[in-house]
Amino acid sequence: MKIFSLSWLTTKIKAISTVYISLTLFHDSITQASTAFLYYCHVFSLQIKDLEVLNCEYGKNTIKFLRLHKEGKKQFVKEVEVCAHLRLTSPQEYLEGNNSLVIPTDTIKNIVLVLAKKNGISSLEQFAIDICNHFMTTFCQVAYVKAYVQEVPWQRLHEDGVPHIHSFICVPDGTRFCEAEQCRNGPLIVFAGIKDLKLMKTTQSGFEGFYKNEHTTLPERHDRILCGEFFCKWSYGECKDFDFNCIWKKIRECILEAFAGPPDCGEYSPSYQKTVNCIQMLVLSRVPQVIEVVLNNTFYNVVDMKNLGLTNDKEVSKCFKYNLTALFRNTQPQSIAAVLHKTELK
Repeated sequence: MKIFSLSWLTTKIKAISTVYISLTLFHDSITQASTAFLYYCHVFSLQIKDLEVLNCEYGKNTIKFLRLHKEGKKQFVKEVEVCAHLRLTSPQEYLEGNNSLVIPTDTIKNIVLVLAKKNGISSLEQFAIDICNHFMTTFCQVAYVKAYVQEVPWQRLHEDGVPHIHSFICVPDGTRFCEAEQCRNGPLIVFAGIKDLKLMKTTQSGFEGFYKNEHTTLPERHDRILCGEFFCKWSYGECKDFDFNCIWKKIRECILEAFAGPPDCGEYSPSYQKTVNCIQMLVLSRVPQVIEVVLNNTFYNVVDMKNLGLTNDKEVSKCFKYNLTALFRNTQPQSIAAVLHKTELK
């Protein structure tokens, strides 16, 4: 019979389990070793039937490519990054090492590229839908599929107001993205959004009347710079025949309009929170979907230059970053199509 030391058993216990056990210590070292040995055996007696696999999703990330489309002499580009994830009907590859149902991630990548070649990319949302449909209809072992697509913001180059037929410029005025997901025998759900959209207005913003106590050092401001980097995401619910490009453009226009206000006078913002709410309310009045807005706001603090013998009338400011999140939905049972139709008639 082989005898194991207490220190050896303790090392093995910690190595095989993330559960920490407090062993009752006795003066008798033999009793300690016996207790540790019994626990060691109990861990190894745990059976697969006692466990539930909560998620064994896998997939291919950062599938980057450029899709070129030609119409006569005029050329169009879509550069995208795709992440495609699958969950199979059985987790046997995890539990048993049986890979017979596993679709290799290299195959997933090739399928995405082939779909781009065959179907093109009329919109990010439609391309994500194409990916979900392909895996659901082609592979019976796929129980769930999720496709995330985001676009590099290439815009056609203009020279003296004339659009160039084959030259483009990358303009960082917001990154478009979308996500589609589907469970077998379930609805196809589509989300879309815009991120990395940086906006600023140099006046018509303030922050006054806030709660104050002995820890408050922030002064009230009735005229300040308002700047932020926006992340907006909305849901289309169950997938229907939407004009995704039209809706995305309308929501982006709502964001710009609500943030800036009329071009000749602007719109006063009493807080970042109110600005986020104004954006959401305007979007929901035109596209009645759940919308989430995250504002990574940049706070500009005017530098006091009195000690330098200068008067600083907001010409030089230090910047700091904060975060604000808000989620809204329209409870009125309107369809996107109906609201867009009304908008077009205005």
